[in-house]
Amino acid sequence: MYSKDEIVNEAKQLGKMMGETEQVEFFKKAEAKIHENKDVREKMASLKSLQKQAVNFQNYGKERAYNLTEEKIKKIEAELDEMPIVSQFKESQGQVNELLQMVSHAISQTVTNDIITSTGGDLLQGETGAAMRNRPNQGN
Repeated sequence: MYSKDEIVNEAKQLGKMMGETEQVEFFKKAEAKIHENKDVREKMASLKSLQKQAVNFQNYGKERAYNLTEEKIKKIEAELDEMPIVSQFKESQGQVNELLQMVSHAISQTVTNDIITSTGGDLLQGETGAAMRNRPNQGN
């Protein structure tokens, strides 16, 4: 039996390992390039400002101003998306998210399979032994 603290410590160790992967290194480099790029920083600052304005316009029912602001937001987002540095950053972000999803899925699947097998269940059916024993008899 493991304690919660032991599991959390192992998770932290796994997190450290993940932080030393190619995907995370690529992400760190891409993020640094984003922050070093003046054009990107300026566009991001404009974007944040416009997004705040849009929320205010929407809250005060200023539909025309809201729509104009949304158009400006879309234009800046499109300009950002066209920049290679931004697409590299988004790609690296996607790779890190994919790694996190894979690890999360592996943990979840392992726990589920362990519960099923330790209760005498059926992995193919995805049922624990308790579920199988309490299932209504289907003519068998």
